[in-house]
Amino acid sequence: MKFLRFHKGFFAVMLVLFVIEVLIALYVRDQLIRPFLGNVIVVWFVYYFIRSFKIIKPIYIAIFTLLFSFAVEMGQYFKLIEILGLQEYKWARIVIGTSFSWWDMLCYFVGFLLLFVFDKHLRKNH
Repeated sequence: MKFLRFHKGFFAVMLVLFVIEVLIALYVRDQLIRPFLGNVIVVWFVYYFIRSFKIIKPIYIAIFTLLFSFAVEMGQYFKLIEILGLQEYKWARIVIGTSFSWWDMLCYFVGFLLLFVFDKHLRKNH
């Protein structure tokens, strides 16, 4: 049974989402897009990254993505970046994050729900 494959379409979606995330991180300094939409999009980014390589039911990938997002946020709550000694590295602060927020958790959940709107494979019963 095959578990890995490369899907160019999902990878292309993931690359577009990555570029959007980078542009938001570099150039957007507002109170809506950066803190909220960026967190919604990151769920999609992780989902399509995994879909690019793994042959698993989309619902399992979506659930994993949501739980992974929650775990990263909980790592922020428990100051994981300091525990790992990475607080001096900008890349680590960006990837891991530095501050817990219930709003971020809500954004991850909204991103998870919106996957059902955008990814028709999640709506299929297979």
